[in-house]
Amino acid sequence: MQSLVLKLERDGELKFALLIATGSYIGLRISDLLQLRWNQVIGEDYFTITEKKTKKTRKVTINPELKTILNRLFIQLGAKENDLMFVNRFGDKPFSIQYVNSKLKDIFTTYKIKGQYSSHFMRKTLGRRIWEVNKYSDQALLLLSQLFNHASVSTTKIYLGIRETEISNLYLSL
Repeated sequence: MQSLVLKLERDGELKFALLIATGSYIGLRISDLLQLRWNQVIGEDYFTITEKKTKKTRKVTINPELKTILNRLFIQLGAKENDLMFVNRFGDKPFSIQYVNSKLKDIFTTYKIKGQYSSHFMRKTLGRRIWEVNKYSDQALLLLSQLFNHASVSTTKIYLGIRETEISNLYLSL
């Protein structure tokens, strides 16, 4: 994901470099991600947000690598602290989800990235990375289930496509 973020920065797609980096590191649903303001993240170690879908309050810790990206893009974009992070070209509203999905499709095509190009890929990317870093443990799945506010670990497995991967690996192991 970092290489995509760097390519987008290089090519002047700063807002989408920011969106993909932020979404992949914090795993919020797109409806929550699009409401973030710079003053919630710049110079902060964490922020709290009430999720639109679940109405639950969530504390989000900001990873040091993400902090570096946020600081760099804040300067490059010439943003102000009270600004929305993902603002439309008129500067008055957040991106629409439809626009994000359309733009992600273009980005995935341009950079020859395979897979789902919806805004949900960032949240799933975070989940997959956490599961992988924790050596595919059941404990990681339990924590991800809580992070994503899923009703059960089996929901999280389906969400991350784990069952599908396990079945595919069975065939490959023959």
